[in-house]
Amino acid sequence: MPKILMTAAALTVGAFALSACGNTATERGVTGAGLGGAAGYAVGAPLLGAAAGGAAGAFTEKDDVNLGNPIWDWD
Repeated sequence: MPKILMTAAALTVGAFALSACGNTATERGVTGAGLGGAAGYAVGAPLLGAAAGGAAGAFTEKDDVNLGNPIWDWD
């Protein structure tokens, strides 16, 4: 598989996995862009990662990606 396809796939999966950070679309967009940019930097495409993460965060609802309660809220 070409490197660009592997990079795009990794960024897409990472962006969607991390897009639920925040309660509002703005919060999810900002945190998605930051996390996507950091992930993109690791593979040499920080702007693409930031764009993918920001878009994934901004265009998802709070419950679209639900990873459960944080560990400190477990009973």
